[in-house]
Amino acid sequence: MSILSRLFGGGGGGAKAPSVEPVEYEGFRITPQPMPEDGQFRLAALIEAEVDGETKTHHLIRADLIRDRAEAETAAIRKAKQMIDQQGKRLFG
Repeated sequence: MSILSRLFGGGGGGAKAPSVEPVEYEGFRITPQPMPEDGQFRLAALIEAEVDGETKTHHLIRADLIRDRAEAETAAIRKAKQMIDQQGKRLFG
């Protein structure tokens, strides 16, 4: 399998990541998206909000690596909430 297939999920041979329901927080939607890396998970999340009738997105990716996927999801939600509290809609600017 080529590196591009592995990066973008091609080839059909790999297990798919479980889908996670977004968490609503202060008018934002947070979707944890842990990224598998070296047997661990990099803390990552998608933060979305409606701004002037348009859906804006921010991809949160941190250097933190966590062994357990569920713990990585929880940590991503916690970090996203912290960013929302600190920056609000400035995340998108």
